[in-house]
Amino acid sequence: MYATNNNAVADDAEPTAFRKAEKKYKLYYDQDSKSSKKKKQPKQVDLSEVLDFKSIIDSYNQNAQLPPGIVPVSCDFDRPVFGLEKQPGFYFIPGALSVEEQCQWVRESLTSFPQPPNRTNHNAIYGPIEDLFVAAKEGRMLVEDEDAPTGLDDCGGSNACIGHGDGRRWRFYNEDIARSKAKTSKSIPATILLRKLRWSTLGLQFDWSKRNYNVSLPHNKIPDALCDLAKKLASPAMPVGEEFWPEGAIVNYFGPADTLGGHLDDMEVDWSKPIVSLSLGCKAIFLLGGKSREDPPLAMFLRSGDAVLMAGEARECFHGVPRIFTDKGNAEIAHLESHFVDEDDFLEYIRTSRININIRQVL
Repeated sequence: MYATNNNAVADDAEPTAFRKAEKKYKLYYDQDSKSSKKKKQPKQVDLSEVLDFKSIIDSYNQNAQLPPGIVPVSCDFDRPVFGLEKQPGFYFIPGALSVEEQCQWVRESLTSFPQPPNRTNHNAIYGPIEDLFVAAKEGRMLVEDEDAPTGLDDCGGSNACIGHGDGRRWRFYNEDIARSKAKTSKSIPATILLRKLRWSTLGLQFDWSKRNYNVSLPHNKIPDALCDLAKKLASPAMPVGEEFWPEGAIVNYFGPADTLGGHLDDMEVDWSKPIVSLSLGCKAIFLLGGKSREDPPLAMFLRSGDAVLMAGEARECFHGVPRIFTDKGNAEIAHLESHFVDEDDFLEYIRTSRININIRQVL
């Protein structure tokens, strides 16, 4: 179902049609045997078959023409929405988010969304981590500290204490103190933890070990602003008179070589309701396949600000992300760079990253 830890696609996987497409677009580097000091360069990839909705909407706005297989969706929406003749239930909304909205949700994804009680991939090792982005910005280190106070409220100051289920405690320290403790305790820089952040969950929490939503886990309601946005974006895929109710969300964080393997999203009760997927940061390739991994997938670009809806039959289709583009010529994030000009911490992150927020009606 959810390959949301962004593990690289395994090279020894069964060579299905979907797998072949993953390998075709995956990031590989040219190896220069003559110079070990030379910076590795990405291998060139044939992108001629990748569907480009940016070009499509430009052409559509000029002459109302669309390529074969692409259809306009008739709905009460404030911008063009496109579907695929052969993939009912799939909707693509190019440029669904304004630049200001993109920046807003990048900030939230890095500062608010990983906050407890939301769970992240770090919980299994370190327990809930408070203010990871702030700690990374301040150059702090997370240290295993057996003498740390038991409760979060007892830690005080900037050295937040993090409890763990097995009795260990992890605590953020300034680098000089952390170095002195490193002789007897495990430690890791907050900057590395931030770069290793792979997913966080909002609203109803998904239990990765049991592969279902655990309504008993502590959680906060999805922020109202994100709910309102998801309801608006979901409207093209909703039957007349019905409303989308955002109850859970998964935020995926992609680094330069990260991928999202082909999978299905099949743990929600009502598949007629869409998954609303928002793209932020560096451009990516999205693969949309069929109900079998043997069905050749369609490749398309996802840019920052694009939204994808998958409802009904499209919920039964394998999909994944085999590649993101972090080089300046292909990332296409100049509009974000100009808005983050006075926010170096966000700018540094988003220049080499992609964030995907996908919102679901769970029950």
